[in-house]
Amino acid sequence: MATTYTIRLRRSAAQLHALEGVEREIRASDPNGRRKYLREFVQAFSAYESVMKAGQLQSALAGAEVLLIGDYHALPASQRFAAGVIEKLAAGGRPVALALEMFFARDQHILDEWMKGEIDEGELRERVRHDIDWGYDWQPLGELLQTARAHTIALYGLDCMPRNDLRKIAARDRHAAAKIAEIRERHPGARVVVLFGESHLAPSHLPLQLRSKCPDAKILTVLQNVDRLYWQAAGERREKVEAVRVSPGVVCVFSSTPLEKYESYRLCIERWRRERSAAPDLAPSIYNLIDALLRFLNIEKYATHNGTQPRFLVDMLPEVHCRASEELLGKLLRRKGVSESEVKALLARIEASGACYVPALNAFFGRGLQMVHGAEETAHFIHHACRGALRRAAAEQGEALDQQDIFYIRVLEDTLGYFGSRVLYPARPAVREFDLYALYAQPRETVEEQTIYGYREYLEMIDFLVLHKDYELNYRQYHQMPSLLEEGMSYSGGRFEYMTRQLGYMLGSELYDAYICGRVAKRYIRSLFFRVLERPGAARQLYFSIVRKARSPRRRLMV
Repeated sequence: MATTYTIRLRRSAAQLHALEGVEREIRASDPNGRRKYLREFVQAFSAYESVMKAGQLQSALAGAEVLLIGDYHALPASQRFAAGVIEKLAAGGRPVALALEMFFARDQHILDEWMKGEIDEGELRERVRHDIDWGYDWQPLGELLQTARAHTIALYGLDCMPRNDLRKIAARDRHAAAKIAEIRERHPGARVVVLFGESHLAPSHLPLQLRSKCPDAKILTVLQNVDRLYWQAAGERREKVEAVRVSPGVVCVFSSTPLEKYESYRLCIERWRRERSAAPDLAPSIYNLIDALLRFLNIEKYATHNGTQPRFLVDMLPEVHCRASEELLGKLLRRKGVSESEVKALLARIEASGACYVPALNAFFGRGLQMVHGAEETAHFIHHACRGALRRAAAEQGEALDQQDIFYIRVLEDTLGYFGSRVLYPARPAVREFDLYALYAQPRETVEEQTIYGYREYLEMIDFLVLHKDYELNYRQYHQMPSLLEEGMSYSGGRFEYMTRQLGYMLGSELYDAYICGRVAKRYIRSLFFRVLERPGAARQLYFSIVRKARSPRRRLMV
């Protein structure tokens, strides 16, 4: 049986590797992390009392009169969590007022004009000098403001100058506490939701000042993604911990991972270094994810021998194109002989997920950092590099493969891509076999409106997936492969992509569960990235081998 320590180690090891490089760069650019004020926040929250269920968290939020929500300014998930809280509280019928650190109290008249619809979002952004005085990403803040206009009775700016001088930060806390007290007096029947930088929420900081101003108020401090609490929660036996009770009046929710949090901040630092019109450089993030997964797999990218290592893998690192135009991507792909339909499919994939690794070019194309997809595409690169697919593609070598070989190669690529994404981003939702059965209940109208498939095609794909899951467990009982499976493997285009991805994600979930529980060792996972698939029958054989291995009886845990 896996221990709490071992579960935490297995869920966290790769992230910790990735964080080392990010934190070094942040420390080099932002020396304020060693200041006493920030250390007090870190030291204040080192453990929690209990794990909270969803209902308990909602009850705690609804029972407070003032919610102090900690914000990690560079992380969009922080602002989006606050927007979700506002929507839920407003649905309860009691009025809600929102107060934000992002705006100076001196600009309250501008916020009032925007709330009344007298100015648009562009003018608001310009007049409050968002890009100059705040500088973090506008989009998640803009979404929060739209939520505020739809669901709150008032919006307030809380902050005052100077923002960049930590010697004056206590004065900013006192100012904010006074403004919150004024808001409560102005709206005595409303809940006040405050979004303020997380370091301000140490017990001796803003909460202390606010209690001196509002001694009878029911105040709840809502932390987000505190590092120490996140790593502790990673050892819980439940698959995902949504929130914990830290102490009376303090909870912590997990809307993101430390890796996503600090990569978001690193990207902000990179953007600040450049001209405001330039896009942030995603390459350091992608290369950091590659390094983290290589370290997890015990792969040395500078190895000079072949053996069990790709020779000089460092020389195979992919190009990374940030915000490349459709014209540029199309031009690069057409040079490799990629068809127009495949070009369109890749563009759609980049638009949907924000990142895509293209083996034909050995290149990443990205529009922004979405950690789940970036981690998955990183694993795709490592799989291609380690199994030698990049060298073979360059030399145009390889044996002739039939459609079944091609099908299982794609499934295994998605299997290891999904597994790698879970290693780097454990919060990614699992994909289970039983999820398939709920798809049968989708009404015809919903299927045809929300997908590109006809209802009959949709049912055929689900039938294929359900039958394949039965076949892979009981294939010895079949005299031959069912005709439905043979026919399905010959599909092309979107149907082929959907079925290979779903099978890959399901097997990737099973493989990740088996690793976490100790049914497979890391050395076995490592070996999968090196298995050559471009041989007749090799991919199918490996697929069924992984199925048996992932579902084998539990044995002694091995790290």
